[in-house]
Amino acid sequence: MPDPAAPPTAPVQLSALLARPDLGLRQVAGPPAGEGGGAAVHWVHTSEMADPYPYLLGGELLLTAGVQLSDDPGRYAARIVAAGGAALGFGLAPVYDTVPEQLVRACDLHGLPLVEVPTRTPFTAVARAVWGLMAEARHHELRRVSQAQQGLATAAARPDPVPAVLRQLATRLGGRAVLLTADGTALQAAGREPARAAGDALAALARVVRPGAPGTGPHSASAPGSSPAGPRPAPASATDTVGTAHLAAYAVAGGEGLVLGVATTSREPGDHTIAGVAVVLLSLLTAPRQGADEAARSSALVRLLLGAAPGDVAPLLGAGPWTVVHAHGTGTPPALGSPLVDTASDTVRILLPADREVTPHPGWTLGVSAPAALRDLRAADAQAGRALRHAEVTRTPLSRHGTSGLAALLDPAEAAAHARTLLAPLGDPPPAALLETLRTWLSLHGSWDRTAVALGIHRNTVRQRIGRCATLLGSDLDDMDVRTELWFALRQG
Repeated sequence: MPDPAAPPTAPVQLSALLARPDLGLRQVAGPPAGEGGGAAVHWVHTSEMADPYPYLLGGELLLTAGVQLSDDPGRYAARIVAAGGAALGFGLAPVYDTVPEQLVRACDLHGLPLVEVPTRTPFTAVARAVWGLMAEARHHELRRVSQAQQGLATAAARPDPVPAVLRQLATRLGGRAVLLTADGTALQAAGREPARAAGDALAALARVVRPGAPGTGPHSASAPGSSPAGPRPAPASATDTVGTAHLAAYAVAGGEGLVLGVATTSREPGDHTIAGVAVVLLSLLTAPRQGADEAARSSALVRLLLGAAPGDVAPLLGAGPWTVVHAHGTGTPPALGSPLVDTASDTVRILLPADREVTPHPGWTLGVSAPAALRDLRAADAQAGRALRHAEVTRTPLSRHGTSGLAALLDPAEAAAHARTLLAPLGDPPPAALLETLRTWLSLHGSWDRTAVALGIHRNTVRQRIGRCATLLGSDLDDMDVRTELWFALRQG
């Protein structure tokens, strides 16, 4: 059976549940938790089916009171293990006063952790404890990633940035970080040196992910549309395990085939994200023949990561004006000739000088902001997002947030003041959901269905929000004059 897809949350170790005095759980069979924490619980499922196999995804703590426990507990335990279940929790009420001895022996035989759930503990309490521990783990992961990002950005601003970034990465991951050439030769390294076998395996991973490598490594995959018998592009990253060492290699863009290698004794949630931040910084720091302008922009980006105000780095990035582009599509992202491209999410974001012409890109839908000074890039980013949604709803390859027409004839300060006064009844500040719904609804000529599609909400929600706007504004939104006034006011934001 293939491994089930894990949820996007860190699992809970069974030992953490056993340590909760409020639950009173007790393990009565199966391998002990030990130092590793025992089974990893990804979710909780309650079932009284005689055969729960068809209803399990894998990684569950299956809770049951044994209502339909068969005369063959061995098969019952075997089916849970075959489905990938993490552990079995057996409730002592209302059917059984003790855990059946046959079930205890069966779980020991099949290596399935069996936990006794006391009468005083409802199954919902166990589930709530799992979700609570998952939330704590997720909070810890986000805090750890944020602190690592700040540390790496600080290291990148040092006089010796590359070794400083490697030292910081090795410290954050508790292992070794090494910058390798395409053939696996170590250029610079920091942290504890792994065993020789692990070092050789890390060098081999570097040859797998190097640019231009035929994707023949154990962790590479065929590119869509490529022939299975033909050469495949190298993956951007690869992982391996040698003994107790966990290895990962990442291609460093712009570094003439350089690879970042990482060796740790354990893998924690967030490690991949932290390594990704280091890859971005190393890509900037090792880019060959970096011109003066690009070097200044790289410096400005690092300073922004460190918390500098946009105005402080304006001389380095250039005062502008700038244009922000949002893009959705498949294939190679449209860089539009700019090195300032963010591909970290489904929406590609591009920052480029306002005098650079933006034209439709095959396979992609683009939203383009109005030209903006550096201090106004946040507003321009929002404009580009709205323009992209408008382009997708209207099925056009490119949509622009223009500032021409009558609005260009008015003083911007007076126009903004008028907009604030007109929209004041909606709140101070107005709820973002109301503003975005009203703006989208007006841009789509009052279409409930198209607005719902553009915002990803139900059409009844659109009607409720627009009705709320009409009530607060005390206006008839079917009146074209009212719509025009509101559209003008919303475009000032």
